[in-house]
Amino acid sequence: MILPFEKYTVDWKKQFETIEIELLDALSELAVSVEHIGSTAVVGLSAKPVIDVLVGVAVESDLDKVAGLLSAGNYVYYEKYNVLMPYRRFFLLLNQSPEQLGIPKRFTQSDEIPETVHDHQYRRAHIHVIPINSEHWLRHIAFRDYLSAHQQVKAQYQTLKEHLVEREWKDGNDYNTYKDAFLKEHEQKAVTWYRKLHNL
Repeated sequence: MILPFEKYTVDWKKQFETIEIELLDALSELAVSVEHIGSTAVVGLSAKPVIDVLVGVAVESDLDKVAGLLSAGNYVYYEKYNVLMPYRRFFLLLNQSPEQLGIPKRFTQSDEIPETVHDHQYRRAHIHVIPINSEHWLRHIAFRDYLSAHQQVKAQYQTLKEHLVEREWKDGNDYNTYKDAFLKEHEQKAVTWYRKLHNL
């Protein structure tokens, strides 16, 4: 598949703000923070036009309450990812109901992901739910802010992404694998920079 790739637009920030309101309402019984992350959160960076959202829960045991609270919306819960990343709960937010697309609202360990799910035209956002006091939260926030503050690194990332989107991919995870070396190198630098900046 050829992944969609668009130039930065301020509309991504507006889309995030709408999704943030929806999530805060749906998760109102929990203590959560919601942040815009990923390439759509970095001004000037091209990206797949799907908003990455980081939801931080104050209490780790609340991770398993999130799926029930989001069950009424257009969310698809990737329960199958919990084995690889037990600290995270991942959801797709679709632009229409899963039922309309013939997609289950939950993918368990044994489920195959249908081709429809890989079609980015149906995706509004990727929702990553993790403990707010974790290294994983810090890593995502630090990398976002690091890219915004370091124009040369942002330009390198832009060039890498422009090269990769010209290729065909099995899915988004396959594409992400080829960004992994760059991400690991600069996420480490970003965390060091962020800790120093904020005296952490």
